[in-house]
Amino acid sequence: MTLMERIHTGRRHSPPRLLIYGTEGIGKSTTAAQAPNPIFIQTEDGLDQIDCASFPLATTFAEVKESLVALINDEHDFESVVIDSVDWLERLIWDDLCRQYGVTSIEKVDGGYARGYTHALTQWRSVLHDLNTLRSRRGMCVILLAHAKVETFADPEHAAYDRYSPRLHKHATALITEWADAVLFATRKIITKTEEGGFGRERTIAAGLGKDGGERVLRTVGSPACVAKNRYDLPAELPLEWPALMQALTSATSEIADAEPNKHHPSDPTTQPATTKES
Repeated sequence: MTLMERIHTGRRHSPPRLLIYGTEGIGKSTTAAQAPNPIFIQTEDGLDQIDCASFPLATTFAEVKESLVALINDEHDFESVVIDSVDWLERLIWDDLCRQYGVTSIEKVDGGYARGYTHALTQWRSVLHDLNTLRSRRGMCVILLAHAKVETFADPEHAAYDRYSPRLHKHATALITEWADAVLFATRKIITKTEEGGFGRERTIAAGLGKDGGERVLRTVGSPACVAKNRYDLPAELPLEWPALMQALTSATSEIADAEPNKHHPSDPTTQPATTKES
């Protein structure tokens, strides 16, 4: 077959690659556990109260890679892979580099000058390559979980402002957010109101939080408040629960199928293998 005969036309309908990040206790792991038949690769200890399958807690980068290779090569019926969490995985990557270079800090790797963070991208690309293989060869949905941090964003067109982003080094954040099909920010929907604060002043307070601290939602579109994106034309906000996300993903896929009636499109993007290999 010639190279011209291998040209692909039309959309690729592969299982999604999701990055879900948010504050501690918001429900990221619980949501991921509702994905189709998931297996967790845990880099932090926090799954005790969740009914799910998981590999033993990984304490080295090599153990994470070992889990990924096993999922690629061994027989199993898992349909989703979850890394919980990638910010703890980043620490394992840094530890691995420190051992390689015989130093005690990522800042000192290969003589310093931020070279350690650049070297870490090699390990990140290795992980993403394995995840792409699971997606294309085994038809698995990929879910990465991360905690959130508040960072100051220097907007070239406006004054700097604070926003939420994944708790990763900026190089890793850029790589993973570009790779992912959707970056989703898990948060609580808080309504505020202004009331009299005395002495002629007003104060803003949270209202309607309820006993759980407010409705938990997923932000799917980036804004000055958070880093987010999606390639599925999802609603800007969804409930933080897997069925709602699955319904939105399925609806987006169905709309594509209606627009291209002569092509075959799976109804469930999380359980179908890719028809072409990743480039």
